[in-house]
Amino acid sequence: MAKEKNDDSVLNHINDLVKEEEQLYGKNKLTVDDEQRLNHLKVQLDQCWDLLRQRRALREFGEDPDKAKVRPEKIVENYEQ
Repeated sequence: MAKEKNDDSVLNHINDLVKEEEQLYGKNKLTVDDEQRLNHLKVQLDQCWDLLRQRRALREFGEDPDKAKVRPEKIVENYEQ
């Protein structure tokens, strides 16, 4: 399934971001750059999870999951968790 492969690439990217996030959290003390990077990683993770949810919803309703697009930070950061 070619469509599933795209989900796998999103999941792989999520895993890479999580690993980097864990490395930063593992430090004794975060620098200003570390904190900025951590904030950026959080936004990227929110965007990736949102993209994956979009793809799955489109697929579930018989639509092309490739229509899913990465939404801007302002949108995904205002979602209720």
